[in-house]
Amino acid sequence: MIDPNLIRQHLDETAAQLARRGLTLDCARLQALESERKSLQTECERLQHERNQISRKIGIAKADGEDIEPIKTKVTGISERLQKLTGKLDGVQNELTEMLLGIPNIPDTTVPDGAGEDENLEIRRWGEPQKLDFQAKDHVALGASLGMLDFELAAKLSGSRFATMSGPLARLHRALIHFMLDVHTREHGYKEWYVPYIVNADSLLGTGQLPKFSEELFALQRADNERPAYLIPTAEVPLTNLLRDEIINAEELPRCYVAHTPCFRSEAGSYGKDTRGMIRQHQFEKVEMVQFVAPEKSSDALETLTGHAETILQKLKLPYRVMSLCAGDLGFSACKTYDLEVWLPGQQAYREISSCSNFKSFQARRLQARWRNPENRKPELLHTLNGSGLAIGRTLVAIMENHQDRHGTIHIPEVLQPYVGGMSKIG
Repeated sequence: MIDPNLIRQHLDETAAQLARRGLTLDCARLQALESERKSLQTECERLQHERNQISRKIGIAKADGEDIEPIKTKVTGISERLQKLTGKLDGVQNELTEMLLGIPNIPDTTVPDGAGEDENLEIRRWGEPQKLDFQAKDHVALGASLGMLDFELAAKLSGSRFATMSGPLARLHRALIHFMLDVHTREHGYKEWYVPYIVNADSLLGTGQLPKFSEELFALQRADNERPAYLIPTAEVPLTNLLRDEIINAEELPRCYVAHTPCFRSEAGSYGKDTRGMIRQHQFEKVEMVQFVAPEKSSDALETLTGHAETILQKLKLPYRVMSLCAGDLGFSACKTYDLEVWLPGQQAYREISSCSNFKSFQARRLQARWRNPENRKPELLHTLNGSGLAIGRTLVAIMENHQDRHGTIHIPEVLQPYVGGMSKIG
């Protein structure tokens, strides 16, 4: 959530910054609600003070033998009016909060202008796409020829946008998880976590998926009819919520967490897009990195975290490029994002394999995730960041397509071979 003080004190400037994202802020409604909130709050505080002053007179009048009924009647009248105004204030505050929860993060000043993905800015490339002397197959054709990747069988079990893998390909998929976790924990200093795959609504509210993106989640109906629970769309949700309502000391920063989890997304509104193969699935695996840092460190932390994701691609010898997302293509909670796009010979295109984002205090304000500033010993909001390190299925796709030969054999990158019992190819 953006800082409410920006709405109260710098509304026009905030609206102009959000306009870079293509959002037209309802300034008139926000101003009206804020004005009403201030008026009601002032009146409530005045009535509380008046009630307290009069209530003190009851004891004095009683001790002096005076009739206290007129005073009690006056206090009752004030209390009834205060109760009515408090209810009205709560309603205004709830509407204001609901509007604030629907406002995305403000783009960082370094984010390029633009309305959509076609205007994202390429920052750098690593590796050169191979010039194959044969027609490259995509991962769907390769998997079918190997008899190890089956979408029709998965559809029989669950419907569209699911996959089954078997044999050495399934082992390679598992090996990627172990490899990525080892690199991030041993080389990059992340602490590994095992976290729940089912979370409550408060957790999704904290990271920004609720209330705006409920249609993209898989909700679970509980037998006890309590509040619904949800399958996680990414490990970002449970990892970031580990510090919800916590205050940590400055010497504990940065906190760098990593976890492997399955991810579940309904992909609402994406029908007809990336429907072939494993690019856009309802269920997939991901290794996720999350960082909690002091505010002045978050810009540098984004560069570092992005580099950690790049390391995985470099070790796997997969060509990629780094894109800085334009303002119109930013995710709801992010103020700045780098997408890593890996080269896929089967599509003759670069495709996203990781998003690395700085959220500044946007998530922390929702979560009340704070640190104690050593300069004044007061709790302040942390800055949060996360990034895929990497999406397992898309990494498998990239390995299959980039390391294929003309016979449809998949050559396993050298760094992965110890994780698959020394196996060097699948074919």
